Amino acid sequence: MTKIRSSEITPEHIYISRRKFMTGVGALTAGAIISGCSSSDTADAPGIAPAGEKKAAATPTPRPTATAATTTSAETVAEVVEEATHTYNEPAEPFASVEADELGDPLNSYHEMTNYNNFYEFTTDKEGVARVSKDFQTDPWSVEVGGLVNNPRTFSLDELWTLFEQEERVYRLRCVEAWSMVIPWLGFPLSALLKKVDPMSNAKFVRFETLYDPEQMLGQNSDWYEWPYVEGLRLDEAMHDLTILSTGLYGKRHLPQNGAPIRLVVPWKYGFKCIKSIVRIELVDTMPISLWIAAAPREYGFYANVNPDVPHPRWSQSNERRIGEWGRRSTLPFNGYADQVAHLYDGMSLTTNF
Repeated sequence: MTKIRSSEITPEHIYISRRKFMTGVGALTAGAIISGCSSSDTADAPGIAPAGEKKAAATPTPRPTATAATTTSAETVAEVVEEATHTYNEPAEPFASVEADELGDPLNSYHEMTNYNNFYEFTTDKEGVARVSKDFQTDPWSVEVGGLVNNPRTFSLDELWTLFEQEERVYRLRCVEAWSMVIPWLGFPLSALLKKVDPMSNAKFVRFETLYDPEQMLGQNSDWYEWPYVEGLRLDEAMHDLTILSTGLYGKRHLPQNGAPIRLVVPWKYGFKCIKSIVRIELVDTMPISLWIAAAPREYGFYANVNPDVPHPRWSQSNERRIGEWGRRSTLPFNGYADQVAHLYDGMSLTTNF
């Protein structure tokens, strides 16, 4: 198996400028009718539910109903189209440098990637995350990097874009719920950021933390989970070239539902390891207790390596449903990246260290 390929930074002209689009729409004087986006044609895979006795989860945020707007005001028409563009997130020409991954599997569509999401900080409704999160504010933003490092530093969002060369990485995403996608991520190796802060010799793990803002992230008002969302990696996993901090997908910066403005992507692990909307990274000497370990330690382990031979306690992991396809396909060990990462776990029991 060849190493996953990366392309050069996506040219700036590829990005779709909604503001330029709005300028043209501003000249309109006719009415406009905006309808809601259609639901995914795929059924939900088994959902994740924590173990233990806790209070009932907060009532899910209801989906907004489709609205029809008719106006003769150019400004109002522009506002309506801006809202529709922001909500449904369909670019005119989504850009990726390739059409398939290294196994020949085609990319999922931009629509699928931006309208079928797990992001419990907003809602447990996969097809509702885009609507519930559409007003999430990601500017200004900063990521604090500290702990057992010689050069602690806080990076602004602009610095994350200018200090690190952005690359396209086409990876398979395998959810622990047994569904999957093929995604052209935009981002940079996590190792590049960690080298900037110079880890100390006693640093063994990397701890990640999501923004905690229940006013914006309404799902954080639920007491099912111990917020904020926390995840972790061993330092050697974090320094591996396949591990990236992602700033976008399909040549566009991340939308809120995909983890804007920056998220972790570790392609050989189940998707819940890929923490979103990161505000803090800390190098530590003990294994971090992640949100899912705290919620259900018998069901979600620290490593979360994709392993078709180790079932989840409530469903098999031997196969998966690729979003947009009929039927199911066999799941690959380490999600198909065994040649690159299996050596990290030599001598370990992948059943015990699940």
